[in-house]
Amino acid sequence: QRGIWLFSSCPEMELETMTVKVTIQDFVADVVSELFFRNTQQVSKEIMFIFPVDSDTVVHTFYATMGDTRIEAMLWEKEEAQHLCKATSGMENLRYLQDQWDLWGPVFACFLGTLPPNREVTISLCYVQELPLHPDGAALFCWPHELFPQRNYLSECYISSEEGMFENLHFSICLKSAHGVSHVAINSSYTPLQYTAPDQTSAEVSLKLPPWMQDDLNLLVYYRGSHTHSAVVERRDPKAPPGSLLGDPVVMVTLTPNIPEVVPSSGQLGEFLFLMDRSLFQDAQVPPEELPCLSSAHPSICPQNTLLFLLKSLPLGCYFNIYSFGATFKAFYPQSVEYTQESMDNAVRCLSSICPDLGGCDLLGLLKSIYSTPLIHGNLRQLFIFIQRKISSEEEAVMAEVYRYRDHHRCFCFPTNRCDSFNLSQAMALETKGECVCIHSRMDMASEAVKCLRRALQPMASGISLHWDLPPGLEVSMIRKAPEMIFQGHQSSVYAQIRGQAQQDVELGEGAVSLQYHVGSQSFNYTLRFSLFPSADDRLPVHRMAMMHLLWKLAWEGTSRAEKDIQHSAVKSSISLGVPSPFTSGVAVLMKQRDAWHHDSLPPDSSTLFSSSCNLVPCQLLWLRGFRPVWFKSTKFWIVQKCQFCLEMLDRKAPDTEALTQLSASCKASNISWDWKISPLSTRLCDFSSLRVVVALQKANGSWAFTAALASALGLSNADVDGQRPTEPTAWATVLALVWLHQYKWKVPWSELLEAKACRWLRDQAEVQLDECLEAANSLLGCFVEPTVFRI
Repeated sequence: QRGIWLFSSCPEMELETMTVKVTIQDFVADVVSELFFRNTQQVSKEIMFIFPVDSDTVVHTFYATMGDTRIEAMLWEKEEAQHLCKATSGMENLRYLQDQWDLWGPVFACFLGTLPPNREVTISLCYVQELPLHPDGAALFCWPHELFPQRNYLSECYISSEEGMFENLHFSICLKSAHGVSHVAINSSYTPLQYTAPDQTSAEVSLKLPPWMQDDLNLLVYYRGSHTHSAVVERRDPKAPPGSLLGDPVVMVTLTPNIPEVVPSSGQLGEFLFLMDRSLFQDAQVPPEELPCLSSAHPSICPQNTLLFLLKSLPLGCYFNIYSFGATFKAFYPQSVEYTQESMDNAVRCLSSICPDLGGCDLLGLLKSIYSTPLIHGNLRQLFIFIQRKISSEEEAVMAEVYRYRDHHRCFCFPTNRCDSFNLSQAMALETKGECVCIHSRMDMASEAVKCLRRALQPMASGISLHWDLPPGLEVSMIRKAPEMIFQGHQSSVYAQIRGQAQQDVELGEGAVSLQYHVGSQSFNYTLRFSLFPSADDRLPVHRMAMMHLLWKLAWEGTSRAEKDIQHSAVKSSISLGVPSPFTSGVAVLMKQRDAWHHDSLPPDSSTLFSSSCNLVPCQLLWLRGFRPVWFKSTKFWIVQKCQFCLEMLDRKAPDTEALTQLSASCKASNISWDWKISPLSTRLCDFSSLRVVVALQKANGSWAFTAALASALGLSNADVDGQRPTEPTAWATVLALVWLHQYKWKVPWSELLEAKACRWLRDQAEVQLDECLEAANSLLGCFVEPTVFRI
C-alpha cells in the first residue's frame, strides 16, 4: 500500500488544499501533485517527507516551498553525490529514520527542517508508475487516504453548493487509450465521464469528494473491446540527439495473455524449489524424547511433514529440489531432478537428516546460487520459502537479487508469526507475482503450503516471444525483454527503442508486434498494431520508465568498453529526467526562490552548491529496516483453527460423539461454516499417525500398493481388505485410500492434490469398475462418499 507521511513530534500537520492531475494511458500513469500543509500548532516542528516507492514507480520531481525558500531534490552521479553528502548537515536524521522507525522497505525521504507555527509548506511531487491489472481486466490506480484533506477539516471548509464539490480538492484524471475508454469505477463521488475525442479514445473525470471513512482512492479504468494487450508509443524528445534513448521514440507493450484452464502435459509442469529455514526444526518446548511421537501424531506441526506433503503432492514430470539454510545452505540434489518414484523416495529419506541451526541466515547466498543456475528448458521456476529468522542487514541485497530475476521465477513465502522478516517475505512475493502467507501456528503450515502449491500448478503462459513488423528503415532495440512466464491474472510490460529513419511518411505509418506463447501444449498467437505517430507528450512518462529499466539492465549486465559511452549518455539523460538508478544518488538543495533553476535542465556544477545562497539538505532513496506489526483480520480463521486444535487434543481412541456434535452446533451458532457430518467413520477421529502413514505410502504416480501397513493405517485387517476386493490389488488399495482421505477432507484440506493424483491414475485404468469399487469401499470403511469423488 502506498502513502505519504509527514513525521514530527505532533501529528497535527493539516493538509489544507491539494491539486492533483493524473494522466493514465493504458497501463502507465503520470502523476503531478501539489499539496499544501500548515502547522496549526503554537510550536515549531521538525518535519520529514517520506514517500514509499516500489519497483514500478519512478519519483522524478520533488520540491518543497516554505516562504521564500525552496528545497529541491536533485540527482548526481554517485561519486559526486557521496562528496556532497559529506558536506551535508543533518544526514543523521536519515540514518535515525532508517534504523529506528517502524516502516520497512524502500522510500524516498527528504528532511525539510523546522516549520514555524501557522506557517505553510507546499509539497510538489511528480512520479510515473506502471499500473497493475485488476482481476476484472481494468487498470488500477490508487491514491493514499493520507493525502486527502481530512473529513473533520473538510466539514468546515468552503463547499460549492451548486456542484457539491470541495473547493480545496482539485483532483482531475485524464484517460487515454487507442482501444477507447469504456467507463470508470471510483470509490468516491466524481463527475460524469466526459469524452474529449470523437472516437472516445480520450476522456476526463474529476473527483468531487475524497473517499469516505479514510479509504484509499481506488480508480478502475475499463477500456473498450476484449483486447488482452496494449501498446503506447511516445515521441522522441526534440531536444535530444537522435540515436539516444530520449532522441528516439519508445514503445511500451503491456502483455496480458489469455490463459485457459488446461491440464499441462508432462515435461511442462515447472521446477519447484523448497527452501526451509533450519531454525524451524528447533522446538525447545518439546523434550527430545517426545519429538518423534509428536511429529507422527501431528503431521503438520513440524516442517518435515510439510515437506513430505509437498513432495507427495507434486505431479509426475516436474523438476524439484529441497534446500535447507542457516549459517550455510545445503541441497538434497546438486541440481533439480525430475520427479519420479526413485527421486521422491530419496528425498523423503533425506527429510530426517535436516538438523536444527540457530546460527546465521544465509538466504542471500542461497538465492544467488539458485539464480545462477540456468532454467531447465520448458520448465518454470517457483520457490517456496519457509523462514523464521531475520535476514540481518542483507534485506536490500536480497530484494535486489529478487528484482533482477523477477521475470524468471515466482516466490511463495511463509514467514512465521515470530519472524522478523515478514515484510521482506511479502515484498519478495509481490515482486514476483507470488503470495505471502504468515504462519501463525505450525499446525497450518502444511495446509497453507499445499494451497499455494495448488495455485503454482495452475496453467501459465510460457515460451513467450515477440516479433516486430515496422516500416522499412526502422528497427527495434529491446530495453526490457519479454518475461519467461506470465501467470494467470497478471501482466508484464516490455519496453523497446525504435531506431532509424523511416523511408516513408511516418505520420501515416503504423507498426505491429506479434506475441506468441504456450499454455501447456496449446500455442497462441496475437498481433497488436499501433500508430507510429502518437500525440506529443513533453512529460515523457514512458521514456522515464524505459530509462529506469535500461539503467538497471546496464548495472546488472555490466558494460564493455564500447558500451561505456551508452552508459554515460544514459546516466546523463537520467539525471536530466530525474530518474534514479544504481549509478546516481540524491541530494536536495535549499535556496532562495529567486536562485532556483529549471528542473528540465541539468543541475549546476557542484561547486556552486557551496555558495552563500545554497545549502545542502538530506534527501535520498532509503531502505528502512523497521518492522510494522502484522494484524490478522480473519476472526473466522482463528476460531476454526482453535476448534480444529481442540478436536486434535481429544482422545483419539475413544472420542465422545455427543461432545463433537455440541462443538459442531456451537460453531454454527457463531456463524462459522461447518460442513462436517457425523458418520461411522468420522466418529473415530482421524489418527494423525495413521494419516501420515497413508500419505507416506502413496506412490509418485498417485496410486497405493496393497500392503499390510496401508491396511493397518486404514484401521482394517488384511483379511477384510482382501475378502471384499472387487478388482486388482493396486486399484483396490488406491480406491480405499482415496475414500479414506476424502472423508477427512474437513480436517486435512491439503489432501486435495493427493486425491487428484489418485483420481488421475484411476481414470487411466480402463479395466477398473470405479462405481463397484466405491460401493465396496464405502461398505468396508462405513462411510458415504459419492461417485463425484472421482471427478476431482
